Amino acid sequence: MVLVDTNVLIDVAVEDPVWFGWSGKQLAELAGRGPLAINPIVYAEFSIHFDTVEEIEEVLSAFRFERLQIPWKAAFVAGKAFKRYRRRGGKRAAPLPDFFIGAHAAVAGLALLTRDPPRFREYFPKLTLISPD
Repeated sequence: MVLVDTNVLIDVAVEDPVWFGWSGKQLAELAGRGPLAINPIVYAEFSIHFDTVEEIEEVLSAFRFERLQIPWKAAFVAGKAFKRYRRRGGKRAAPLPDFFIGAHAAVAGLALLTRDPPRFREYFPKLTLISPD
């Protein structure tokens, strides 16, 4: 199973001129190999681009995303990653969604499809990433 990062969904939904091709191809290929998943954090970030739940659901219906809850252990791991981030000079005061997404994938043993891998590589080095680099 592959957890899909928000940026990939946005690329496809808005037909991003730079990333639409890569993101769409990855989603299609990975959907043909096994289940794709999202979690409430991804859903919340994605919802910013829509006015209604019905619009989001229509876009998401193009793929059969499994809807996963974030395990409590992943919330703990996300907090620890955020603590390391702040100690290294990170400026944001609230936990970043990326920490929850990365920790969820790491704890659940999921691969993560993202086009923005640096933070995931830094704070979740054992996480399997599917990314352009």
